[in-house]
Amino acid sequence: MGKKSRWGVILDAGSSGTRLHIYQWKDPEKARKKASAKELQSLPKLVTEKKWTRKIRPGVSTFGEKPKDVGPEHLKDLIKHALKIIPEDKIQDTPIFLMATAGMRLLPKVQQTGLTREICSYLQQNTKFSLPDCGLHIQVIPGETEGLYGWIAANYLLGGFDRPDEHKHGKGHHTYGFLDMGGASAQIAFAPNSTEAEKHANDLKLLRLRTLDGSPAEYKLFTATWLGFGVNRAREAYVEALQAVYAEADGKELPDPCLPKSLRTTLDGTVISEKKPNELSLIGTGAFQECMELTKPLLGKDKPCPDSPCLINGQHVPSIDFDVNHFIGVSEYWHTTHGVFGGKNDEAYDYTTYLKRVNDYCNRDWSAIQSKIDSRDKNDLRNAMEACFKASWIINVLHEGVGIPRIGIDKMPGFNVSHGALEDAKHRGFLDPFQPVDKIDKVEVSWTLGKMVLYAAGQIPPKSGDDSYPVGFGTNGAATIPHDFQFAGSSWRAPGASGNQTVDEWEDMIKGKASPGSGFFAFVAMIIFLGYLFRKKDRRMRFYGKVNSFLRRSRRPGSPRKGVSRGFSGLTNKLFGRSAPYERVMEEGEANQFELGDVDDDDYSDSSDGSRYGGGASGSGSGARASGLATPKVNTFDPLSVPFGFSALDRSGLVVRTESRERLVPHLQMTGRRSRAGSPTRLKSPLVPAQV
Repeated sequence: MGKKSRWGVILDAGSSGTRLHIYQWKDPEKARKKASAKELQSLPKLVTEKKWTRKIRPGVSTFGEKPKDVGPEHLKDLIKHALKIIPEDKIQDTPIFLMATAGMRLLPKVQQTGLTREICSYLQQNTKFSLPDCGLHIQVIPGETEGLYGWIAANYLLGGFDRPDEHKHGKGHHTYGFLDMGGASAQIAFAPNSTEAEKHANDLKLLRLRTLDGSPAEYKLFTATWLGFGVNRAREAYVEALQAVYAEADGKELPDPCLPKSLRTTLDGTVISEKKPNELSLIGTGAFQECMELTKPLLGKDKPCPDSPCLINGQHVPSIDFDVNHFIGVSEYWHTTHGVFGGKNDEAYDYTTYLKRVNDYCNRDWSAIQSKIDSRDKNDLRNAMEACFKASWIINVLHEGVGIPRIGIDKMPGFNVSHGALEDAKHRGFLDPFQPVDKIDKVEVSWTLGKMVLYAAGQIPPKSGDDSYPVGFGTNGAATIPHDFQFAGSSWRAPGASGNQTVDEWEDMIKGKASPGSGFFAFVAMIIFLGYLFRKKDRRMRFYGKVNSFLRRSRRPGSPRKGVSRGFSGLTNKLFGRSAPYERVMEEGEANQFELGDVDDDDYSDSSDGSRYGGGASGSGSGARASGLATPKVNTFDPLSVPFGFSALDRSGLVVRTESRERLVPHLQMTGRRSRAGSPTRLKSPLVPAQV
């Protein structure tokens, strides 16, 4: 993308680890210049690469009781990796976000606050990334927000935003639903059909993006989260249920139909090679259908539903019209359906095929399964042990919880489904009711991409500069910007831009790449810039003095002024204002006895706090030092002869302001400058009375 690209860094702080994601996109101003009519109606194009991601374990939530360690022991390596990718000159303009999900949500509020503050402090002190607002950049995001970002990412990669005509699902619907499941929580996000959207308008979120031409793009969607319904938390709840069922049974071994036959583990899933006396353990029975029956009650379908309709655990969700709502499932939906059980080449999820694979695997003896696993790979071993429970949980959530129809089996739509099953949609790829995915066009489907798409869209200038429709999301139905509106966190003004003139336009003019006819505007812009630079009189006089001093160096000390000098003075009088004339004369004695000490050009003040001895206008002061002239003696000064608005204190000559000779004498004695007669030098000024 070249030098005109933007970068973004986001850290996904999950329950099991933290993953670094880096994204890059073309500067909106540059992208618009060469964009086609179709591209102007699209969102910014973000890119990423495999080497731009990096994950470390465990999650930041493990630092809840030791927040001071989260920076040096957890974040340091991720930041180091990011600095290898992003050009050094782009670091200061690159935003960095750390957004924590389910793992941090489970921590006490005081630990959440301590960790987020420590993380922000560490990043601000040890990096140069753009982090202007800790509350916006470092936060524990709600599950609903995580689902919304995931919905943006899925539809962005599928082209539902940019090419709606190619993604018609019927009834004017062209977006996809989003399902996500991690270790601790699960999310759902979708745009209901028009009937349901009107009926449940107060339950929806208003999302606003911005296309490259500056037009707002609005969507109304529903998002919900189920904390505690991720695969790991669900497994913990399942083991607790087993203990309750077999509480009265003799012995310390609990039969577990969700484990392969003969596999013995502790309650937390550690393999037991030799059972110890009185040790409570689980023993696999390899009965997958029974496993399905035991995990189904964990969905909480029997919970009260105060706001009908409801899905899992009594959570209100508008009715899903699977005739138009087709869902993408990521994270655990992908890993559980395409991991241990194969099927990596499957174009779509097929319930019948998947169930057969799971049954064949989970009813086998553990020794047969273990023989095909590399014992040195602990991850493969753990995945094989947990595969059966995860499969049962995913199947139940999809079909008993969300209500996705099982094509070829369900005669009528399942729970919470509008009329019209999709039995004719079996082989239509992403138009199936559900499809698990990991990547789309080689880009990982991650909610972090959705967050960065939102940020990049916020950098696009709105049409006609009207920012009454900002990029972000909030409560639906508000007449103005909702009170809970979350802005994208980005600005559509280029870094360093002044007014409507962007940095890129300045660079183009410097390089001679400006469009025809831009020369006049460049000249006007330069005049405005000079006017801004010299808007204060002291800056004008300092500049004039330095230039005048430079031109004077070509003459020998004491030589008469040439016409060119007078010409330059005339020009500067027109540009910077006329200066009051003065004469430089020498008192009795040699010049070196009256030479002023070095004066800092900026070490003077026109405030009412009193004058500083030896101060003067910067231009002429430096000129006096260069020629070795003594302190000037002003013969006459008539205030009425000075142009209106001009002060004697602003003259280009050296002005020594004083209140009395008694105040001046100690100063000269301190500097050690005395007259030939040995008495302190006397300076006469028309501003000081002859006698005090």
